[in-house]
Formats: sequence, C-alpha cells, structure tokens
Amino acid sequence: MFFSVFLKTKLGPLLLFGSSIRCLSSYLNTAKFDLTDLTCPHTWYSNARRKKRNVFLHVGPTNSGKTYTALKQLEASSSGVYCGPLRLLAWEVAQRLNKANVPCNLITGQEKDEIDGAKHTSLTVEIADVTSEYQCAVIDEIQMVGCKSRGFAFTRALLGIASDELHVCGDPAAVPLIQRILEVTGDVVKVQYYHRLSPLIPLNHPLGSSSNIKTGDCIVTFSRREIFKLKKKIEKEGKHLCSVVYGSLPPETRTKQATMFNDESSEFDVLVASDAIGMGLNLNISRIIFSTLKKFDGVSTRELTIPEIKQIAGRAGRYGSKFPVGEVTCLDAEDLPLLHSSLESSSPDLKRAGLFPTFDLLSLYSRLQSTNKFHPILEQFLEKAKLSPDYFIADCEHILKVAAVVDELPLGLQEKYIFCISPVDMDDDISAQGLRQFAENYAKKGIVRLKEIFTPGTIETPKTQVALKELESVHKVLDLYVWLSFRMEESFPDRELASSQKEICSLLIEEFLERLGWRMR
Repeated sequence: MFFSVFLKTKLGPLLLFGSSIRCLSSYLNTAKFDLTDLTCPHTWYSNARRKKRNVFLHVGPTNSGKTYTALKQLEASSSGVYCGPLRLLAWEVAQRLNKANVPCNLITGQEKDEIDGAKHTSLTVEIADVTSEYQCAVIDEIQMVGCKSRGFAFTRALLGIASDELHVCGDPAAVPLIQRILEVTGDVVKVQYYHRLSPLIPLNHPLGSSSNIKTGDCIVTFSRREIFKLKKKIEKEGKHLCSVVYGSLPPETRTKQATMFNDESSEFDVLVASDAIGMGLNLNISRIIFSTLKKFDGVSTRELTIPEIKQIAGRAGRYGSKFPVGEVTCLDAEDLPLLHSSLESSSPDLKRAGLFPTFDLLSLYSRLQSTNKFHPILEQFLEKAKLSPDYFIADCEHILKVAAVVDELPLGLQEKYIFCISPVDMDDDISAQGLRQFAENYAKKGIVRLKEIFTPGTIETPKTQVALKELESVHKVLDLYVWLSFRMEESFPDRELASSQKEICSLLIEEFLERLGWRMR
C-alpha cells in the first residue's frame, strides 16, 4: 500500500529545506514563507543535489532485458539500493543478489531482514532512504510516477536518491517527463532503448469455448468473482486445474500459486488472474487470453488503457522459458480490434509525476492553523498547494478516510500521520475495523496487544468463497499490525505472533484454493 514511508522526524525540516527550525520560524512569523509552494520539489533533497548523478534510463517493453541490465550494474557496484513497486520484486532482487554472493538487506513495510556486512538493500519504493549515499541505485517500473495514488513515491526516489549512478527502468512513455524533471537537477541523463527478446503474436481469432484452453494459458479478468467463475468453468471440463492470482491474495499465496503454475510436474497448468500479474511474478505463460478489456477502477467501468493492455499481454512468451514465443487473444471476437490496435500503438507520453507533502511540511502547516486535526490540515493544504505543470498531487482519498477516524481520538499529529499512511484497506469492513480498534487501543493505553482483538488458533480453512474473502481480510489486519510494529515497536509488541498468524492464514488460503480445484476434478 502507498505512503508507507519511514519517518525521520528527528531531523525535522532540515531534510526539506536545509535551514534551521529557527530560520523557518522567522519566515513563518513574517509570513514570507509559503509552505504550500511545491513548485521546486528537487530542492527538497540536498544530498542528491550535492552529487552530479549519472542517470541511465533503460526503457522498452516487457521481456526486453532492461531490468536485467540495470541489476547487473547494481550487482557489480560497491554499494547500492533497488527500489521496486512490489514486495514480491524486492524479495526477488534480494534473493538474486544474495545468491550472487552480494550481501543484500531486504526492507519492506512488513519485513526487515538485515544481512551482516551488507552494503546493498532491496526495498519497496515508498521506504527509499534519501539520506544515505550509494554508488548505484535502481528504480523499477518508473512509469508509475504517473500513478494517481503511488506516483509520489517514485518521484521522491527519482529526485531524492543520492547515488553516483541511477538506473531507471520502465516504459518509454516516461522518458520525456523524466528528462524535463531532471533538467533542473544537474544530472547527466542517458537513454537506452530495448527491444523485446521473444516474439509476441496477437492472434486473429478469439478463444471461443473454454474447451479450447490449453496448458500454459492465462485468462485475465478483473474481478474476484469472475476469477472463481472462470476457474470453475475451466475445471468442469476435466482437462485442467487452475492456479489463481489476484490483488487481495497474500503475497506469499500469490507466489505459491505462481510456483504451482510454473511447475511442469504440477496438474495446475492453467492460470486465471487479474492484472496483478502485470508485474512482480515470473510466469511461464504461453498465451494471454483477455476475458474482457474493461475493468471497474473504483469509480466507473472503463476500457483498459494502451499501457495496461501491453503490460499484461507482454507476460506471454517469457524469454528462456518453456514458452519462448508468446500469443495473446481475447475471449470474444468483439474485443480483438482494441487488442490489436493497442499492441500496435505506442503508450502515450506521461504528462505529470505525483507529489505528496511530507510530514514535516504538514506539521509546520498545522502550527499555522493552530490545530492537530489531520483531516482539515491536509484538505486545506492540498487546496492551496502550488505546483509546476510537471506535477500533480497524489490521490488522498485513502488518507482522508483514516484521518476522519483518528481525528476523533486523543492522538498527536505524528501518531495520526502514521495511522493515516498505513496499508489499511478502508473499503474492506474487517480491515477498517481492525485499524479503528488498533488506534482506539493505542489512544487509551499506549500499547496494543494482538490478543485483545484477535484470538490465535481460531482461524480455519475456509469452506466457501465468502469465508475465503473473510480470511483474506483477517490477513490484512495482521499485516497492518506488523506494519505498525515497525513504526511503533514498543506500542505494538506482538509482531512475531502476528507474523506467525499471517503465515497460517496464507497456508489455509492455499489449502482452500488447491482443494477447490481437486473438488471440481
């Protein structure tokens, strides 16, 4: 979930502006300093600006070797950091470097695995450290600077990481925007374009009947309900068992499902998935089949964009796998024209990158407003925020929902901020209730014991899809506890218990998914 940054508040605004709190106070008192002026975000990162960074843009389609090339540079460096969009990718890179005898730490919002003597770290982009210096850094999937909810984290890494070499990987659509953003930093920017290593063939005929499914196929749809509907339909034919991958599955379960699908000796030889397969999993897919080219994005049902179609379709035909030639088609013939035109088109250039005010800025702004109510502070700040044409303010709907809850409690602004940036799904009733109980217990006692709201040993293998969804929600609550324990360790002391219960949840979910397939067989 986005906004999961480690707070370094002991340095306060020194990190942002390079001047003392006393100096800032005098600015505030004389009303000459505009806290809402976000037009020059590159000036927030003094460590990076002191360096003349060599920035290498590795851009091309999926399966083109661009990230591989950047990681080889990271592997050869004396010190470095990898910034990925997903925990799965951070895990993968940490494993890769450690196998290559390059000691590498793993840090994500929910885990911290430090290796003795390691000078390399693999992490999720939200927690990139902009105070340390590196010889080499890699930012993966840089086109996500344009993501309305998480783009700000990629912008922060791009502008703020202090490394001699910065290798940035992603879609060519991001190149003009990155070049404009880095014009004012003094960095030297070089662009390397890559071509796909294996063929991707768009088919001229739709799948038609589910009886035409074959080993290595991946059917993509965009709702949990449709995923299980398709899985049931395919398995009824009696020829295949289906692994499933979708966003609300625990990362460990997604990895297990992908491993079963990739294993040639496994009977789970077809994959039914959401767009969660777009990045973060190595999959041996022969053919991508879109069940639809429309998705509900939380607001309305819309057609997939060109980048979304290309990102998903590109997962077919992985270089060096059992299926080196990829194919892509649709379930229905009426979707084929959009599929073909999208694959033949270039992704439209990104226009703007995301930004979000730091805690230090919001804290200073709250002093001006003489309140520690986080919801009105954030709303007013964003209303008045001034931006250059290359930036936009990240979507704050999630934060504002949490702020409405924690503003009712006797908490300090920093404590409210931590709860607000936590990876809670406020659209999930169980997850939202977990956040509320954690915050209320913390406000009352200053310590939150897991057993007060969760009884270990009570979870069991789900027997229905409704029970499965509830267990996924319980996993989210346990995940939230672990995340909070890394930010407020003394107040959330049951991290080990929460982690072990998370593992049990993942195992029970895996058991349900496997049983579901065998039951259909």
